[in-house]
Amino acid sequence: MASHEEDLEQEPFPWHLDVFDAHCHPTDTLNSLKDIPYMKAKVLTIMATRSQDQELVLKAANGLGAGIESFSDDPDGQHLSCRVLPSFGWHPWFSHQIYDDIGEGTGQAPSRVDKTQHYRSVITPSPEDEAFIRSLPEPRALSDLLATTKQYLLKHPLALVGEIGLDRSFRLPESTRIGQIREPEPGLTSGSRDGKKLSPYHVEMNHQRKILKAQLHLAGELGRAVSVHGVAAHGIVFEALQETWQGHERKVISKRLQKRRGSVKAAHEHELSDLLNDGRSTSKPYPPRICMHSYSGPSNHLKQYLNPSIPAVIFFSFSQVINFSNPDSKKAIEAIKAVPDDRILVESDLHCAGQRMDELLEGIIRLVCKNKGWTLKDGVKQLAKNYKHFILGRELT
Repeated sequence: MASHEEDLEQEPFPWHLDVFDAHCHPTDTLNSLKDIPYMKAKVLTIMATRSQDQELVLKAANGLGAGIESFSDDPDGQHLSCRVLPSFGWHPWFSHQIYDDIGEGTGQAPSRVDKTQHYRSVITPSPEDEAFIRSLPEPRALSDLLATTKQYLLKHPLALVGEIGLDRSFRLPESTRIGQIREPEPGLTSGSRDGKKLSPYHVEMNHQRKILKAQLHLAGELGRAVSVHGVAAHGIVFEALQETWQGHERKVISKRLQKRRGSVKAAHEHELSDLLNDGRSTSKPYPPRICMHSYSGPSNHLKQYLNPSIPAVIFFSFSQVINFSNPDSKKAIEAIKAVPDDRILVESDLHCAGQRMDELLEGIIRLVCKNKGWTLKDGVKQLAKNYKHFILGRELT
């Protein structure tokens, strides 16, 4: 008798069902955007990360944006073309380029900053290399970033805030000196590492937290979901998230009290409707829905995110390129098994749209189904249901 794994390997992939990519970066490769309408996936959630790609994501969404109809089941099982859902945010790798003029967390806010002074205060160790500082862009005010992001979000009612987060391991690229000017590869969007060697410099963690929390507050104000990056900082990421909902925790109803109210099921459904509130009726200081993108933390850390007192719904997405990029994938497998069935998402996290992105989506879905004990059809349906909850905060009726 064939095993579940053998059945999965032989089972054709059900592309006729809805497949959603919860996190990707196709605007990093502009010439790949033309391939998006021909992809097998139904919706790509495309992330902005830095100054160079905010408007690129906006432009892609203006031309290929997903509307509410993209979340309805196709009666004939075929979608006409792949669409995109934009996400606007400032990645922690570029957080040093922002200065806090609103006093996030301190109440003290300079209206203008000296470039050298700013970078020496937010980069660690504090750089003495003047050529390195000169190579960095002029710092941008946090208030300006938030105002522009809000403007983009209002143009696209389903848009997310992201990619945002914290990263303790990332190091800034070295400066490009005269005679070493290196242009980005053809077709690639500028502003990333661009093949440069890494410097010894990190972005100071308290500064990263200020930029993250300001964007979390904006997401809460507009009731938008967020996509969160966390590398070598899982405890600090949770602390930063927790600070946004402090004082807004939900009261957990005991099973005994649930029975008094009628039934455990009825009480659970009442709580679930509260958890899945889409946040548009009332602004809050925390985002209503959070995705821990390419979650790389240990499985025993999931409990803190799944505490029923947390007023936000927290999802966990997985990708082949991050979670299964090395032979030792035990931690990712344990996390996939431990994440509740209704809180798991999948992503490609790829910088280029097209066939390879579809292949990575199929690959991670097969891995999730294998480790969840799902059939492909049941798995794709569950993942689609979860994605709709993440974006909309509710199921379509």
